[in-house]
Amino acid sequence: MTGNDFALNLKKKPGSPRSIFGLIMTFLSGLCLFLTIIPLFLVLALVIIKGGSHLRPDLLTQLPPPPGLTEGGLGNAILGTIIVVLISVAIAVPIGVLAAVYLSEFSGNNKIAQGVRFCTNVLSGVPSIIAGIFAYGLVIESKIVSFSAIAAGIALAVLMLPTIIKTTDEALQIVPQDVRWAALGVGAYNFQTVLKIVLPAAVPAILTGVTLAIARAAGETAPMIFTALNSNFWPDGITKPISTLAVSVYNFATVPYEAQNQLAWAGSLVLVLLVLLTSVLSRLATRQKTY
Repeated sequence: MTGNDFALNLKKKPGSPRSIFGLIMTFLSGLCLFLTIIPLFLVLALVIIKGGSHLRPDLLTQLPPPPGLTEGGLGNAILGTIIVVLISVAIAVPIGVLAAVYLSEFSGNNKIAQGVRFCTNVLSGVPSIIAGIFAYGLVIESKIVSFSAIAAGIALAVLMLPTIIKTTDEALQIVPQDVRWAALGVGAYNFQTVLKIVLPAAVPAILTGVTLAIARAAGETAPMIFTALNSNFWPDGITKPISTLAVSVYNFATVPYEAQNQLAWAGSLVLVLLVLLTSVLSRLATRQKTY
């Protein structure tokens, strides 16, 4: 009797121990999946219910209201978040991608590469507040810059680096080795092969890592408190304190004013929407498959 015949016989015996065990494990897997997505839907439902009613056009165009007033928005915080995230992307993406290229293409899995991969795994588990303290000590306490978007971008870049390095490293290793040999066989140098063949093939997965890193960094609060501080005005350059959504939500949620509390819920919804948007973009990027 072949393996297929044995499997078919098992299917014909629904009361067999193996079939019962399979049904039990399937049920437990489905139950665990259901329990996993419950918190997600509860968070989304609460944020949508509490913040959806406060979404309005002036939320994106006006400054936060002073205590006791009700008219205002989060325009400065939204713009500040975009500025800080762009700075962090400009810092983290080149460093992360180049580090991953070295690990995958030029290191030969030597001791340095093993050490870098180990440090990357450790850094991915470091609490975000540590990244904020690091950026504070590196650029603010040493008087390089003051509380500013630059300092905040450095803090977020530290959080983004592990995700970018790991996903880019894995993406480059997925590219078939035959592609590299073919390029070298027609006379291409190693760096030309990596630059013109391997990297373009891995772009979708690299974009996935970048968008996931942005999704994580955009909602961090502790690093922003240590580096960006806060501002109730529109951003006035990247070398001055700047408002971000995460800090604004934290501040408005802890004051005894209804208008600010409503803005905190609306800001939470905007943050969730930004995270969902980056996740959707990462999924769209992975749909393109070169190999």
